[in-house]
Amino acid sequence: MRMIALAAMMLAPDTAEALQGARTSSSADLARRAEALRPGEWVWAPDIAPAGPVVVYVDLSAQVATVYRNGVRIAVSTVSSGKPGHVTPTGVFTILQKDANHRSSKYNSAPMPFQQRLTWDGVALHAGGLPGYPESHGCVHLPFEFSKLLFGITSLGATVVIQGDAARHVRTSDQSLLAPFDAKGRPAAGAALDQRGFTWRPERALSGPLTIIVSKSDRRVVVLRNGIEIGRSVAEVADDDPGTHLVTLGTSPDGKPQWSYIGLPGHEREAGMPLDEATINRLRLPRPFYENVRAAAKPGSTILITMAPVGTSPGEPLTIMDAIFPAP
Repeated sequence: MRMIALAAMMLAPDTAEALQGARTSSSADLARRAEALRPGEWVWAPDIAPAGPVVVYVDLSAQVATVYRNGVRIAVSTVSSGKPGHVTPTGVFTILQKDANHRSSKYNSAPMPFQQRLTWDGVALHAGGLPGYPESHGCVHLPFEFSKLLFGITSLGATVVIQGDAARHVRTSDQSLLAPFDAKGRPAAGAALDQRGFTWRPERALSGPLTIIVSKSDRRVVVLRNGIEIGRSVAEVADDDPGTHLVTLGTSPDGKPQWSYIGLPGHEREAGMPLDEATINRLRLPRPFYENVRAAAKPGSTILITMAPVGTSPGEPLTIMDAIFPAP
C-alpha cells in the first residue's frame, strides 16, 4: 500500500489539487461540475444509479471519460491518452483483467495502479499522469482516486468504448472499426455472408458480454460475444444521423429488461431514453437473424450505432475487440 501511495503522489507532480475530485448525489450538480473540469479533476455520483451494468465511454477528442450505470451517467473524469507514436486505439473493448497493484512489463516495471486491461498487448485504464494533454504510451490515464472508485464498480467483461481523435478532434473515423481476433488473439477474417444475407455461429463463443455494432455506412450489423464475431448481417438503416449512439440493456423501474440510450457527449438528452419501437423499425434485418440476436441479448449487452465501417480494409490500426477470455 505504501508503494501505491507514493506512486499516486508522483502521478501529477504539478499540484496536489490536480488529483482532487468531487462527490455528489445530484444529476444537476454532476452536469454542472462535469462542464468545468480541469486536468486531473473528476466528479463521482454513484447514487444516481446504484445498480446495473457499467459502461465506460472515453472521448479522446475531449480527453474525458464518462461512466454510465444502467444507462445513467454517474461519473466524469479528465484523462490523458496516448501521445503521438503511441496513440490509444479506438473501438469497443471489454475489461479483460483487473489488478490493483499492477506494474508494467514493457516500461521498466512502472506502477499502473488500479489497472483494468483492455488488450493483451498493453492498453488499459489505470491511474497515471494527467498534464492536460495526451502523454501516455497508449493507455488511458485516470486520476488516482477516480481510478480506485471505478475499479470498485466494474467487473470483468464490462464494456469500454473509446472514440475520437486526440490530435485532429474528429469523432468518427473513416477506417474500419473492427479487426476481429480468434480465440488465441490472432487476427481473423470477418465472416462472409451466406445466401440468406447473414451468418449466425453462436458456437464460436458460448458465453460472455454481447456487443451489437450497427454500421450505417456499411449497412451491416455485426454481433460479437466476448469479443468474437458470432454473427453478421446485411441491414437497411433508415437514418442519416451521422452521430454515434450507444444503447445498453438494463432494467426498468419495475425490474423488467429495457434497452436504454446512454447520453454520449453531444447526445446528453438521450440519457435514459428507452429504445422505442419506432427506432427499432428504422433497422431492417432478416427476421431469423433478428430473432437470434434478440434471444442472445442479456442485461449488460450493448448496441453501438455508428457511421464507422465494420469491414476489414487496411488502414490505420483501430482495433478493437480483444477476443481472449477475461482472466482474474
